[in-house]
Amino acid sequence: MMKSPTILAVGGAYVERRGQVSGAFVPAASNPGTMREEVGGAVFNALRCAVRRGVSGSLLSVRGGDVLADTLSRAIAAAGIADLSVVFLDRTTPSNTVLIDGDGALIAGLADMALYDLALAKQIRRAKVREAIGTADAVLCDANLPPTALERLVTLAAGKPVFGLAVSPDKAARLTPVLGSLAMVFMDRREAIAAVGIDAAEQDVIDCLRRAGLKGGVVTADDGPVLGFDEAGAFSILPPKKVTDGAADALAGATVAALLRGLTLRTALRDGVAAAMLAVESATFTSAIFAEALAFVPEARDLA
Repeated sequence: MMKSPTILAVGGAYVERRGQVSGAFVPAASNPGTMREEVGGAVFNALRCAVRRGVSGSLLSVRGGDVLADTLSRAIAAAGIADLSVVFLDRTTPSNTVLIDGDGALIAGLADMALYDLALAKQIRRAKVREAIGTADAVLCDANLPPTALERLVTLAAGKPVFGLAVSPDKAARLTPVLGSLAMVFMDRREAIAAVGIDAAEQDVIDCLRRAGLKGGVVTADDGPVLGFDEAGAFSILPPKKVTDGAADALAGATVAALLRGLTLRTALRDGVAAAMLAVESATFTSAIFAEALAFVPEARDLA
């Protein structure tokens, strides 16, 4: 039996809370609504999807010594991921809380993620992490890592593909100094613009990313086409459904898994789009369900 590819993922795994107001939002008042809580984080979401697509994965993150840490630990184990994370008993586990109105528009958000900036860079110096990088076929990281941690990670992983997740426009710029060392970055249009520092049309964004040293990338754009580029050229795929934030993480994970199986980016990104479609509907899927979703994904089209 062929050995499955192995990925070491480094970055955010935290609790996501999503509160939605029932009816019109009234500022400075108690608004009726619902609150949903689940384990997320860009690199965790992407790795979880990659594991579903046949990859073996391990995760390095940090969390506090609270109840939320137990929730994270159980979710990582349930996903079949080896947990290399470190617990800081005197700290709180990172979380992201958003409040949206009845139509789904963002009202406010609160990201409690200071622990990543405080602790992740030090964890990458651990001998156990260096060993994990040495045995992995690829490294997956997100921009929750501070710049010093990203630079050290790509140095330790020299000779192996490192895939990056931009996370948000605010954090995307952290990837800029290491773009030339990354095999590929997954980002949305706002994150791509933040990474290169200018606004631009579709092809211009790709040209700017290439000039910044990036060898390959994937750029999503809500209801628009997903753009992909590598040394073979640039292309687009129009998803049958909108690629939301959480679905974009699944897109990255499934695409990386397909690339590690030897597929070209054009073919691998169709896997990613199929996974993104399914991520909107369900946290899990079978191979048969995935094949059905893939059948609805159109072929890639060259960009002019």
